[in-house]
Amino acid sequence: MSTATAYRHFSSVEEILHAFRAQVGSELRDFSAAQTTRGMRKLDAVSRYWVSLVLEHGGAMAQMRSHRGYLERLREGTGYLTPQAEALTEPLRQTAEELGLGDLGDEALYLWNALFDPRDILDLIKSGRTEDEAATRLMGALRGALIGWAAVRHGTPDSGPVSSPLKADTG
Repeated sequence: MSTATAYRHFSSVEEILHAFRAQVGSELRDFSAAQTTRGMRKLDAVSRYWVSLVLEHGGAMAQMRSHRGYLERLREGTGYLTPQAEALTEPLRQTAEELGLGDLGDEALYLWNALFDPRDILDLIKSGRTEDEAATRLMGALRGALIGWAAVRHGTPDSGPVSSPLKADTG
């Protein structure tokens, strides 16, 4: 598409990137809807498909950055986030249920978004990881993040004390 054609349809580069991200999110949503598995298996398949989409479209996806936080944008219904959230909400809810974590709501989406950021996926690949290695490590990290988040959120007795290594020792 030429620059002139793009500006006839969009008022800014940011608007073009949002439309592109919504289109990629729709691909993810359609892939998710077509899956016959559920829970962690479905989440794994959808997340791996996301990694492949990032590798296919990475340059444009990695350029998007907002000064507003993910949860704020998600809760306001930011258009380009909607299809991605629709693809992931149910698999994340089912995974949390399988893991006995309770409902983490949109905080599960927040954790997924933090780990599956296109810039960071591309960074893992550039640092020598294969697509499969990157996806496997990110899924392991997501599982750990969900468990850790739920333990602290629900005050699980075996979650241990939560302290900051930055706090000064007062003893």
